[in-house]
Amino acid sequence: MTGTWAIIVAAGGGTRMGVAQSKTLVTLLGVPVIRRACEPFRKVCEGIIVVIRPQEKSLFEDALRGLDVLFASGGETRRQSVENGLRILPDACQWVLIHDGARPLVSEELVTRVLEKTKSIGAAVPALRVFDTLKHVDESGRILKTVDRQGLCSVQTPQGFRQDALKEAYRLSGDATTDDAALMERAGFLVAITEGDSHNIKLTTVEDIILAEKLLAQRLPRIGFGFDVHRLVEGRRLILCGVDIPHEKGLLGHSDADVALHALMDALLGACAMGDLGRHFPDTSKEFEGASSLALLKRVKELLASQGFIPYNVDITIVAQQPKLAAHIPDMRQTVACTLGINLSCVSVKATTTERLGFEGRGEGISASAAVSIVTG
Repeated sequence: MTGTWAIIVAAGGGTRMGVAQSKTLVTLLGVPVIRRACEPFRKVCEGIIVVIRPQEKSLFEDALRGLDVLFASGGETRRQSVENGLRILPDACQWVLIHDGARPLVSEELVTRVLEKTKSIGAAVPALRVFDTLKHVDESGRILKTVDRQGLCSVQTPQGFRQDALKEAYRLSGDATTDDAALMERAGFLVAITEGDSHNIKLTTVEDIILAEKLLAQRLPRIGFGFDVHRLVEGRRLILCGVDIPHEKGLLGHSDADVALHALMDALLGACAMGDLGRHFPDTSKEFEGASSLALLKRVKELLASQGFIPYNVDITIVAQQPKLAAHIPDMRQTVACTLGINLSCVSVKATTTERLGFEGRGEGISASAAVSIVTG
């Protein structure tokens, strides 16, 4: 991350979108476009410069409240705006990413991919191959010729450069440009292509806003909640989150009665509107008699994956007066994380008592609840 800065260009107007202010101040599902455009750079870059029209600074400050950014004044052209941003980069900055503020669906993955290619080659831009037939037309709309699309691609932002090389390219060319890579090419620098992202659209019209919100809605996490209770009886193993817990009693149930995993599976299924545990693994079926809940959890994960759903994070709470569970929680977290294939930092398991109140407090049973978030693959 050291030595990498981003310049987010947001000094344009919103005429074609029919708004009086910068189109990057328009909201997408309640969040300003400019904030969505900046967020993916936070972990990748050491600093962020946002280039704006000075008269809109207070609006941008509100839109970006809580984000550590610097502001630069925009010019009459995009070239002037980028140059104003370049002027306030710190000397320690070696790599710079230039991004259009009107591309709010840029992902951290794309930012990282561009930066890695930039560090390897010296300059890189994300691009998508052109598959449509292209026509060259005159001002009246008359077709002059069909353009050979072989080898053609459309480029996006962020575009990455060595800071000194980009400044040199700007110094050597006085032309206005909508693409920083073009200046680098004219100055004789090698610019590489890396894979772009079809969702990384640029907002120009109202229709683009509608499309962007539809694409964002696909990214929004689903939330699920699950709850389960099992009775404690003698002669049964006590298994919680797939971990054997030494205790004189175990939980009664058709399967291994892992109450924590049952709550978790109900939460996962519920988040995806796929019914409950009993629908998929009925307690009337001999197939699931004595079944391992870890095995069932793997099947739930596969079921979710078949519909394009991926578990993102898990929070499980186990309520039991006895036994004490604190020493077993690390193993529980690890088991759940490995089974779901998610990072350990995204798995929380907690244990509490009811201060001897209720059936848990009397040692008659154990309850568990789980909250999960699901993302689409």
